[in-house]
Amino acid sequence: MNPERLRGLIVSIQPTAASVLNTPETVALLARCAAANGAVGVRIEGAVRISAVRRAVDVPIIGLVKRAYPGFEPYITATEAEIDEVAAAGAEIVAFDATARARPTGLEVGAAVAAIHRRGLLAMADCATAEEMLAAARAGAQIVATTLCGYTEQTRGAILPALDLLAAVRSSAVFAILEGGITSPDHVRRAFAAGAAAVVVGTAISNVDALVRCFVQAALPGRAEPTTP
Repeated sequence: MNPERLRGLIVSIQPTAASVLNTPETVALLARCAAANGAVGVRIEGAVRISAVRRAVDVPIIGLVKRAYPGFEPYITATEAEIDEVAAAGAEIVAFDATARARPTGLEVGAAVAAIHRRGLLAMADCATAEEMLAAARAGAQIVATTLCGYTEQTRGAILPALDLLAAVRSSAVFAILEGGITSPDHVRRAFAAGAAAVVVGTAISNVDALVRCFVQAALPGRAEPTTP
């Protein structure tokens, strides 16, 4: 697959474990809705959900598996076992942690990229810094993203969305995706102006739980105080 197919809006659909939306059928329905309204791709977590979405849509799927390993910070497709799961589920692209942090089994970024390529898939490097994005591109990743900016010790407290990372890699001709902290269409416009090849939006579109809680919280102060009879 050519990464150019991803130029545009990608919707991340990753309901929390406790959410009523967290069923393969519901995730697939949300993916259909995203694709029907113009999304060029979807980002989906978990083999079962990826498989359900694969049966539901024709747009490219960025697949990942989140799995915690005691003693290690990376949890996004951190070993070859998760790469195998994403590949078997039917995604065209594998997103993986490409930060400088140590990964379980000692898998290096270059080795992760090679493992993904051996399965005939594109590698999407989830990074936290511009240096990591460029390093991942040099290692052969066809796609690099700002996904983990703000989630590593080095980038804690970074201003999101990480438009500065796009500016830093703009001259390198890498296929760079802005992901993280995008809450409005204006952010999307600014991302493309800054050189993004694509933009991933998650919570602002698909996290219905967070959206409802936000509106409920806004409604609470406006509730009339009960009168005493």
